[in-house]
Amino acid sequence: MAFVVRRLLHSAVVLLGVSVLVFAIVQLVPGDPVRIAMGTRFDPDVYARLREASGLDRPLVQQYLGYVTSAFTGDLGVSFRSGQPVTEILLGRLPATISMAGTGIVIALLVSFPLGLFAALRHGRGSDSLVRGVSQLGVSVPDFWMAMLLILLFSSTLGWLPPSGYVPLTEDPAGWARRVVMPALTIGLVAGSILTRYIRSSVLEVLAADHVRTARSKGLRNRVVLGRHVVRNSLIPVLTITGNQLATMLGGVVVVEVVFAWPGLGRLIYDAVLARDYPLLQGAILLTAAIFLLINLLVDLLYGKVDPRVRVTS
Repeated sequence: MAFVVRRLLHSAVVLLGVSVLVFAIVQLVPGDPVRIAMGTRFDPDVYARLREASGLDRPLVQQYLGYVTSAFTGDLGVSFRSGQPVTEILLGRLPATISMAGTGIVIALLVSFPLGLFAALRHGRGSDSLVRGVSQLGVSVPDFWMAMLLILLFSSTLGWLPPSGYVPLTEDPAGWARRVVMPALTIGLVAGSILTRYIRSSVLEVLAADHVRTARSKGLRNRVVLGRHVVRNSLIPVLTITGNQLATMLGGVVVVEVVFAWPGLGRLIYDAVLARDYPLLQGAILLTAAIFLLINLLVDLLYGKVDPRVRVTS
């Protein structure tokens, strides 16, 4: 419990630093953000209300103190573009991002774990080189290019899947499944390629350990050695990378969400930048930072569950 409290306090300090950085960057952008965000739809009354609601009519120090105080209570301000509360907009986008990220990380693990283990057990052979080559290709391929290839194959050529769009899982599970396949495959294959390389390296390191050689010298079957001594002991570094990949997906994969018209956090950040909607952009960045910190905390807590030798005390 003490560890969790310390990590939460540390996370609060990090979020405070992120808020200072984001606030400073927004202030350095030339021009009146409210006026820019309104564009040709300028209305003096709406303009005055937005400036007052966002606190832009106050001195900078008061602006920041007011913003950070409200942010830590869940009030992230009002969107310049829509006039809606930023918190409400972010919560509305989270289900789409969570559904895509969850499906993507499952695909990544289903691809990477068997391939990484297979390559490690055949170290130095042709099959090992093949897996390493394919994973290197997956890491090198840009997200948008892989997305285009999947659209060309599954939508344009085969006609199996719609090229873009989103349907909530709770409203139409079948429609959601047909639309989530390609964006989840795009991020899942890239993340799976990264994880494959880490799993292979981690398994190779454990295979060379003394306790594994001792277990084999005792005559234990390969299946028992792999299950009890190799796989579990190789999970800790893999957990770290998996957590980072999941946090990246939950933080919003901008290019993928734009290509597939997926209404998640990545698409929201992209639209906020184009519209100069700074309260929305600030809120999205703070939420992304909070997601990264939460995932890292959960990964640290999982260390002790996966490997009893690890004690979460600091």
